[in-house]
Amino acid sequence: MSSAFPPPAAGVFGPPTTLVGLTAQEAEERLSRFGLNDPASTRRGALAFELLHLFLNPLVIILLVASVISAFLGEKIEAELIFVIVLFSVTIDFVQTYRSQRAIQRLQEHVSLTATALRDGQWQEIKRQKIVPGDIVRLSAGDLVPADGQLLEARDLYVQQAALTGESMPAEKEVDIGAPVQAQIPTEEKSPLARDLVFLGTSVVSGTGVARMLATGPHTAFGAIAARLADRPEETNFEHGLRRFGLLITRTVFFLVLFILVVRIAMHKDAFESFVFAVALAVGLTPEFLPMITSVTLGRGAIRMARNHVIVKHLPAIQNFGTIDVFCSDKTGTLTTGEMILDSSVDYLGHPSDRPFALAYINSKFETGIRSPLELAILKSERPDAEGYSKCDEVPFDFDRRRLSIVVKGKNSTNDSVGLLIVKGAPEGILELSTSYETDGHMALFDANLRNLCRQTFDDLSSKGFRLLAVAYRNVDPRGRFSAADEHSLVLAGYLAFSDPPSPDAAASVVAMKRDGVNVKILTGDNELVARHVCEQVGIENPAIMLGEELESTSDTALEQRAEETTVFARVSPMQKHRIIHALKRRGHVVGYMGDGINDAPSLHAADVGISVASAVDVARDAADIILLKPGLGVLHSGIVEGRRASANVLKYLLMGTSSNFGNMFSMAAASVFLPFLPMLPTQILLNNFLYDASQLTIPSDNVDDEYMRRPRPWDMKQVRNFMLTIGPISSVYDFLTFYVLLHFFHASQPEFHTGWFVESLATQTLVIFVIRTAGNPLKSRPGLPLAITTILIVATGVALPYSPFARLLGFVPLPAPFFVFLAISTVTYLALVEWGKRMLRLG
Repeated sequence: MSSAFPPPAAGVFGPPTTLVGLTAQEAEERLSRFGLNDPASTRRGALAFELLHLFLNPLVIILLVASVISAFLGEKIEAELIFVIVLFSVTIDFVQTYRSQRAIQRLQEHVSLTATALRDGQWQEIKRQKIVPGDIVRLSAGDLVPADGQLLEARDLYVQQAALTGESMPAEKEVDIGAPVQAQIPTEEKSPLARDLVFLGTSVVSGTGVARMLATGPHTAFGAIAARLADRPEETNFEHGLRRFGLLITRTVFFLVLFILVVRIAMHKDAFESFVFAVALAVGLTPEFLPMITSVTLGRGAIRMARNHVIVKHLPAIQNFGTIDVFCSDKTGTLTTGEMILDSSVDYLGHPSDRPFALAYINSKFETGIRSPLELAILKSERPDAEGYSKCDEVPFDFDRRRLSIVVKGKNSTNDSVGLLIVKGAPEGILELSTSYETDGHMALFDANLRNLCRQTFDDLSSKGFRLLAVAYRNVDPRGRFSAADEHSLVLAGYLAFSDPPSPDAAASVVAMKRDGVNVKILTGDNELVARHVCEQVGIENPAIMLGEELESTSDTALEQRAEETTVFARVSPMQKHRIIHALKRRGHVVGYMGDGINDAPSLHAADVGISVASAVDVARDAADIILLKPGLGVLHSGIVEGRRASANVLKYLLMGTSSNFGNMFSMAAASVFLPFLPMLPTQILLNNFLYDASQLTIPSDNVDDEYMRRPRPWDMKQVRNFMLTIGPISSVYDFLTFYVLLHFFHASQPEFHTGWFVESLATQTLVIFVIRTAGNPLKSRPGLPLAITTILIVATGVALPYSPFARLLGFVPLPAPFFVFLAISTVTYLALVEWGKRMLRLG
């Protein structure tokens, strides 16, 4: 059998009882040997690939071929001009895009995932991509397993393997004492069912472990799956819109070029000249700077968002982030501070009692899962009496049971068969499992009346906004293995009540989100009384509430309507949250979901925008598109606003490229058929297009109207198409007017015609940005200073070129002074008509 990689040198892998990690030098050697630990890695040199990608653009290739043919036919000046203009365009595109991508990569390094590896004799946080075969890695609850490996140590280790097996329940993992130490995992043994092996693509639910990594990157069991997933990432609404836009332009360009070639050749005009002219027109119509403008705009948006403590992992998610109209989240850390404070420890009647806290402290002390804010609050107070116990077993927390059990025995106990099973968790479940209760140090059996009193105590505390944990126990023989089936016949010790004060900015943020068209919905595992109290504290009055039990019996179709009307979903499981998100999406909403826990990953994937926080477990951060460096609705709201700003500036470029630019190219195609000469030389078309595109380089820095950011703006290609079909003809009318004036009033020669129309078309299609950039009155909306300067400078350059030393080289001649009077009048009236058309379309 062939190895996935050659075995390491003898002595590198020690026996499981000795932890000998790699040195930094060994790790570097193996990294160069096996490559980055990226299962779908097909890494290419960033610089070379980006540059090659730009030069492989079909239109660029055609232009370069046309340049070579022109040179071969003796048109050296035209050939050189075509080559220089193409080179300038590609260079600008490359530099701007590369700078933007580098800035984003630096931002994303703040939230890159790491693994705890033993290097140079010390446990160190290593970037997950730099884990290599032979690394010894420490695993704990919430971690993603960084590669395929063999367990050397394990304690109550449960791993979620749904990505590989499809099983929803976590699998227990343990060390196989008799298993040989491996240099790699044999192909036939690469099964997640193997109890001593852990795999990339899985996550630790509870417990701890230490594993030696045996396969990384594409050589892992998950490698083939990850490669397929990487080849087909889910298309965002933004990417879908850009693809449709590209198809629209492609069809238009194809028709236009074919029309020109067929008609001009049928009219016995020069075939090569017609070909070069048609290609130049195609370039003029194609928004070749769109990838660059999009990348730079979204990149600038990501950098601005980072200043507001929001990190973007996937750039196209910015546009989706801006179009969120429903935001779903747990209330903890969103409406509240997330800083739990233990308020009281009480018995079943609500009377103060230390017993529930003492038992809960022992349970929390020995737990190996993710410590929730409730457990951290419990552990803030030291309990010396807890040192008298040793842990025997653990039944990890899961979201179906909503409880955690620990089995302990006294360290000084002489009877090995006497132990204690301590259970803490959601009161509803623990009350059902309890057959007796503790009072004044004695146990008594429940009757119906006392059980109702227990529930009343729970309801009273919940209605005051307290989050509750119930604590119960029973005596067991600690020598066996325990499971959820052993959680029965419990003795209820009482409740722990926790307070979580509202976030100081929560009320104002809820109002701001609602004002800006974002509906906040709370999806919580807490009961409805706690959820209602917190909502009312932050200004969400009389929220409509749906319980998890009711949701369970509701069909998907009925849930769509209920999800629309409901504000709070209480006592819901992670899979029920997943159903709610899908129901809202089927109603046409753009849904954002915020989660930070192990079981939030499915909902983060299901949402249009998955949002997590920097302190979240690896699983949640890996699944999210957006990471908040600071929790809270205020930070989230500022990120949504920045998303809308970036989206608005990309839309400006699209509207410009499909309006006056389209009109000019259409006019040129029509004129080329009826005029005895070309309306503009191919090099002049390319230069016009280059200057026009250069004027738009500063669009990413433009201001965006406050009114635009007051509601979500879904990506609407119908709006772009309608704008093109309305504003394009207006531009063509002015082009034909210019033709008429040049020929019949100025009696323009061929060079004068080329020059006059070059200046007019550049001025109108460039200055129109001041009208298009705002949905309101352009006289009242101030553009960004860089955009204003760039636009005016490009128009001034176009006007000056006929009088410059380059005029003869470019085929330009000076224009008579009266032409500029016509230019000023036509430009002003054209902009006024575009404003009228914009308002008729109700742009924005």
